[in-house]
Amino acid sequence: MDAAGCPPGVFLALPREAPAGRPLAVKDLFDTAGLVTTYGSPLFGDAVSEETAPAVLALEEAGWGVVGKTNLHEFAFGTTSENPHYGVVPNPIAPGRVAGGSSGGNAAALVLDAADLALGTDSGGSIRIPAACCGIVGFKPTYGLVSLDRCFPLAATFDHAGPMARDVATCQQAMEALAPRLEPSALESLDEVRVGVAWLEDTDPLVRNRVSEAASHFLDRRPVVLSSAEDVDPQFMYEVAGVHRELFAENADLYGDDVRSKIERCLEVSTGEAEQAAEARAAYREEADVALSGLDLLIAPTLAFVAPPVGSGESGDLRFRRSMVRFTFPFNALGWPALALPCGAAEDGLPASVQIVGRAGTDALVLAAGRLLEAALAAS
Repeated sequence: MDAAGCPPGVFLALPREAPAGRPLAVKDLFDTAGLVTTYGSPLFGDAVSEETAPAVLALEEAGWGVVGKTNLHEFAFGTTSENPHYGVVPNPIAPGRVAGGSSGGNAAALVLDAADLALGTDSGGSIRIPAACCGIVGFKPTYGLVSLDRCFPLAATFDHAGPMARDVATCQQAMEALAPRLEPSALESLDEVRVGVAWLEDTDPLVRNRVSEAASHFLDRRPVVLSSAEDVDPQFMYEVAGVHRELFAENADLYGDDVRSKIERCLEVSTGEAEQAAEARAAYREEADVALSGLDLLIAPTLAFVAPPVGSGESGDLRFRRSMVRFTFPFNALGWPALALPCGAAEDGLPASVQIVGRAGTDALVLAAGRLLEAALAAS
């Protein structure tokens, strides 16, 4: 299916002519010359940039062509891509279920074969959550590895840009363009890496089974204990408030109810609370280093459950969002690379998703392990 034939809610802007090269979908958070970039908000409904974000340019120079700008959760601040201004992103593999957010349009476009690659952002799980909900692959690189210039921020020290695709190999190809200095890994077998396994006990039964089975492909594995970084939340919220403070003061009525309520809560976070959260973040880095002592990678669920129904989203509070980011946000707090890939059918026949996580700078190892695990899962 081409981008023009996709159902409503997937794409927000399309080029006038089909581009040359392999089809690339771009989350409508990145500026693209000549195409509207809304950031998922009506405040920017007519905004057309004169410049293209460097990350998009890098992919274009590598032979990809932008087939369209995809829908997202408003201002990328949400996990469901239920956008009150531009429509709910459909989940093509599970009608009536959320596509995940905030890069939901990317995931839908990939499932619909409207693109072979998508460029997304991830501040608390926004690449990996849609990947999990829609049964595709999403990679959040090490913090700062991929340029976020000319991309609307959510929370600057948590924001990452990265690829989404139907397989790990395509994400790896994208990273060769997005981070050309990244050296490939020589990993040839999953038996060569030592992995920790976390959080299985906190998932739904079939998700637990599928992630456990994925972990079993690593010969050298052991359980690890790692908290979920909730004490870091106030720093994230404080950074969100800094982005929106002036814009929100003048345009609060143009924000959707869901995001408006979250921005209001972010604006209540004090400098002191943010400083305490920054200290908690430093402590969390130490905790994570200790937990992975003697290990190369961490295996964890991406979500504790399969894609939830549309309409069960945040509704003005953060309880649902917290459950969606529980296993993804920690790696934004750490800035570590994390790959999400489907690992088999779970509750209601929908896909479970497993994360492969490495320390900062081990992106190539994470991707190499992902390709090997993907092949092992396909063969099992």
